[in-house]
Amino acid sequence: MTSPHGGRDDGSTAETPCIVCARCGTSAGALTAGPPPTWTCSVENGDRRYFCETCSRENLRSIVGRLDSDWW
Repeated sequence: MTSPHGGRDDGSTAETPCIVCARCGTSAGALTAGPPPTWTCSVENGDRRYFCETCSRENLRSIVGRLDSDWW
């Protein structure tokens, strides 16, 4: 359970999530508000996958065609 201050009640602190490109592994760094606006988010088999701007641009046709990233 979390405390009102963002930490956990057991004394540990909550870690800020680090978003990583599912294709090339580029890190967006520790973010609190989500990925950068130039990144793409895809939901595949119920899981969210984030793709950096470079990978998104290189695979735009596949993304628009709704192909899973395994097909790229």
